[in-house]
Amino acid sequence: MKSFLKDNDRDYLRLQHRQMSERRYADRIKAILYLDKGDDYTEVAERLVLDAETIRNYHQQYEKSGIEDLLKDDYTGKQCYLNEQQLKELDEHAQAHLYTDSKELADYIEKTYGVIYTQDAVKKLLHRLDFVYKKPKLVPGKANAVKQEEFIQQYEQLKKEKKPEDKIFFMDGVHPMHNVQPAYGWIKKGEEKALKSNTGRQRININGAYNIEEHSVTIREDESINAQSTIALFEQLLQKHPLGTLNIIHDNARYYRCNLITEFLKTHPRIAPKYLPSYSPNLNLIERLWGFFKSKITHNHYYEKFADFKKASMSFFENIEDYRKELKSLMTENFHIIPVPVINSS
Repeated sequence: MKSFLKDNDRDYLRLQHRQMSERRYADRIKAILYLDKGDDYTEVAERLVLDAETIRNYHQQYEKSGIEDLLKDDYTGKQCYLNEQQLKELDEHAQAHLYTDSKELADYIEKTYGVIYTQDAVKKLLHRLDFVYKKPKLVPGKANAVKQEEFIQQYEQLKKEKKPEDKIFFMDGVHPMHNVQPAYGWIKKGEEKALKSNTGRQRININGAYNIEEHSVTIREDESINAQSTIALFEQLLQKHPLGTLNIIHDNARYYRCNLITEFLKTHPRIAPKYLPSYSPNLNLIERLWGFFKSKITHNHYYEKFADFKKASMSFFENIEDYRKELKSLMTENFHIIPVPVINSS
């Protein structure tokens, strides 16, 4: 870029910079001086740890209105503010569209309202509108809120009608892998915490049934979770609970409906399967147990040998009474219905 400042303007800017106590204003002055020296927008942005679009806006504002306008508080460019109605519209728009980049939203604001915001100004604006930058939560795309509500009503009816000797279990499998899972933890500010990891892909296959009333779990570890291993778990439950109907709540895995299990159920009428709605893992309470198990065994825990990992995993279930207090508050029948959000990606 060619020099564009007159000598007296350059001297005035340098004087203003020496007298400037606030960094954000000093950076704007430095941006103009660096551009006058011949640096382009990208080079100045790298010097000042800003983005090139911000530097471009500084330059355009200086050329248009001089240093006084450039040093106004809450500088945004063509127009300083969105009005109340525009802010309301922007709030609704940002809720309906998942923006990952503040520049994308700045472009939308300029295109829609003719107002130029820097990326930093957009971030401040979003904070004022109570937005925070975080990952969205993944939910099943085909979840049906109506079906989920119907299941909860049926579950409540089952609890009312069952006899004292009847049991209710939530059944599912989990496949913990022999590798550490990084999780949040308290780390000294400004420091990094490294965790050892494994390169193998060995895993354990655990099938389990959780009794919500007794806060107990029956598990078995097999080479795979299929019809045969599920029948073996059914037999464990029947032996452990010789009286009453065993209501087994589970998902729609194909092996639950295969001929092998169908024939087994014909000869074992005390097993009463109850199917969850499709795409509704949120309704299977044992999923919370699996999450709790991982927090205790795999999160931030390194096991050099697979045998040690397997031993720790099985020990968790053997000594599950040690976690009874924590599980009692976690494993409640406070079901959460997942609505399918309608969010555009841009």
